[in-house]
Amino acid sequence: MPKIVLLTKINAPIEKCFDLARSIDLHMESTKQTGEKAIAGRTGGLIELGETVTWRAKHFGIWQTLTSKITEFNSPNYFVDEMVKGAFKSFRHEHHFTKVDDRTLMKDVFVFESPLGVLGKLFNFLVLTRYIRWLLVERNRVIKEVAEE
Repeated sequence: MPKIVLLTKINAPIEKCFDLARSIDLHMESTKQTGEKAIAGRTGGLIELGETVTWRAKHFGIWQTLTSKITEFNSPNYFVDEMVKGAFKSFRHEHHFTKVDDRTLMKDVFVFESPLGVLGKLFNFLVLTRYIRWLLVERNRVIKEVAEE
């Protein structure tokens, strides 16, 4: 399974970074290039433990729907969202936050599995891993920008 790990240094308090990372509204802002919208479950505000959100977005020219659930939550240090329903065979996105002086180190660990066996693995290698990394980097750029305002 592909694994993407990103580290983002943010000049803002850990609590602020944690809340921005779980903000449905900021997520939609950071993914506006895909037209991503929350259409069911929690559709605004801050997502909490046990809550789901269903997203609709256009990826690779195709409208897709994906539902994820917050399965682990330890404010302001850690939360996990996992796919419940969608195009992936599975995904798990860990969000880690560490206080470093008066700044925050945000660490994303995104592990996913595509359907379609060997074809899915080839697609991951050629396209999907790079695309997901780009989406996460953009999301983190927006979180950092808003947190540091």
